[in-house]
Amino acid sequence: MTGGPAPVSVRLRRPGRGTGPLRVLLLHGLAGGANVWDALLEHTAGSPHEVWTAELPWRAEGVPGWTGHSPAHWVRQATGRVPGGPDVVIAHSFGANALLALLDEEPEGGPAPRPRAVVLVSPFYRPRPEAFGWDAISYYLNDFDRILADGLRVRSGGRLPDDLRREMALKVRDRIGPYGWVSFFDTYLRTPDLRTDRMTMPCLIVGGERDFASFPADSEALCAALPYAKAEILPGCGHFAMTERAAEFARLTEDFLQSVA
Repeated sequence: MTGGPAPVSVRLRRPGRGTGPLRVLLLHGLAGGANVWDALLEHTAGSPHEVWTAELPWRAEGVPGWTGHSPAHWVRQATGRVPGGPDVVIAHSFGANALLALLDEEPEGGPAPRPRAVVLVSPFYRPRPEAFGWDAISYYLNDFDRILADGLRVRSGGRLPDDLRREMALKVRDRIGPYGWVSFFDTYLRTPDLRTDRMTMPCLIVGGERDFASFPADSEALCAALPYAKAEILPGCGHFAMTERAAEFARLTEDFLQSVA
């Protein structure tokens, strides 16, 4: 991956203010981008915390060859680019699972510095291997473009006609490609093996009642598996709580950050 766009970049979106602000890093999901957090930044304009956003190689534009490294590898790259390291990481969808995979790693030379707390938005999780069946593979493979189209619907504010949204979703699907899809589903398949008992930092999990990508049951099961977690399932909300319920999501995260600070 030389000569093209940088696989990972981070950007300071808001400097900290006051005494001892937290450093917060925001991670997007598959085929997303840092702009998925714009509504959160708008609704927390008065927050004292320092905020960084990452552009990850599985963003909508795509970085060829990113699946040659694990998702955890790329999240490690992002956290390492935040001066001093993030105190709190807020991660959405596939980004949340990449973060969980990093927290589960035991790299050579000892564990990497961990955030003080995490917020996981619409994570994918199943507690037991037998919870996966052929129907799950079929669903996430054959309905993948439908999931991507819903993301386009939310980000466009519903302004895209259905046929155009479908066409765009197919183009994004093809850009992700089979290797990107396999990386997503392999990460999902490995969630029963996560050593969640060792992830002892406070965790807020936010899911959507109408999320047909990461089901509310995933958020609730992950909450039950983590030692210090709280789950909030937002009524009438889909996969993008930070956009669909921007004000409520901002309140939840700010309250959580205040408790951590």
